[in-house]
Amino acid sequence: MRNPSNETPSVNGIDDAADGPIRRCILSGEHEARDHLVRLALSPDGEVLPDVRAKAPGRGAWIGVTRAELEVAQAKGKLKGALSRAFKTGEIRIPDDLGARIETQLQRNLLDRLGLESRSGSVVTGGEKLDKAARSGKLHLLLHAADASEDGSRKLAQAWRVGSDQEGSDLKGLALPVPRTILSLALGRENVVHAGLIDARAARRVSEALDRWLHFIGPEHSP
Repeated sequence: MRNPSNETPSVNGIDDAADGPIRRCILSGEHEARDHLVRLALSPDGEVLPDVRAKAPGRGAWIGVTRAELEVAQAKGKLKGALSRAFKTGEIRIPDDLGARIETQLQRNLLDRLGLESRSGSVVTGGEKLDKAARSGKLHLLLHAADASEDGSRKLAQAWRVGSDQEGSDLKGLALPVPRTILSLALGRENVVHAGLIDARAARRVSEALDRWLHFIGPEHSP
């Protein structure tokens, strides 16, 4: 489950993730808020599929482990047993690439969320606009493409600390595991290297989607 080494940074000016319904991970047995876990659903023909937005009908099973832990459990047969108990049937089929499918859906969920917040006017891009928002205390979350320069990221982080009255702290932006081309497509803008959320609720929504994705892929794959 989660630990400080694989959590996303706190969103500036916002409490930690909002409380929500609690679910139990079928593999670890630990309980977490539903929005921190990943739901698995059963298709009509008995195939186990990821349902990261928890929209599929019927009984669901919840996992809070990393992809590496999931794949170990799958290889040992532990996952099938846990899913059979959760779905109350032995007639299930687990795709070999279940971990990859979950990771793809979690990435898509985060990028779609960023796109929605961008269209609502909650996302700022561009060095000058971001610097201004950061220094004026309007920035709530700072993100960088994986191929952003260290110098540019460092300067924006410093502006954020100044605007937040947190100079000397470790407040900084987060490098996403996607390059600028993917980030630009998600936001519907050209050459996006850095992006910031200027609405607190939007920042929380993005942070929660990002946390689930980064937790699942594991710290060894996170930038």
